[in-house]
Amino acid sequence: MEQQKLNPVIVYILAILGFLCCCIGGLGFILAGIALIIATSKLKAAKLNPENYDPNSIKAMNTAKIVALVILIINLLYFIYTIYTIYAIGWDELMQRSQEMMEQWQKNQ
Repeated sequence: MEQQKLNPVIVYILAILGFLCCCIGGLGFILAGIALIIATSKLKAAKLNPENYDPNSIKAMNTAKIVALVILIINLLYFIYTIYTIYAIGWDELMQRSQEMMEQWQKNQ
């Protein structure tokens, strides 16, 4: 019987997109979380029937799970920092600083 292969590509894609979304206030934790859930569920299925799955694909999925976990942690830390910043200085002050930075950037162009 031919062994099934776990395909970690979707996990990598979601994790990398989550990392790119980190710049949007840490909201990439949503995509990274989905990637982690997919990897965990696939690995659980492989753990229940290890003889049905290719060992190399299990290793690849473990690696993808670790990547998704690291990106999830980075996003959650940045999300917490964003919430703290909004709480500490207030939304209006944050928007005013952002507007000042945009005006200064436009002057330098």
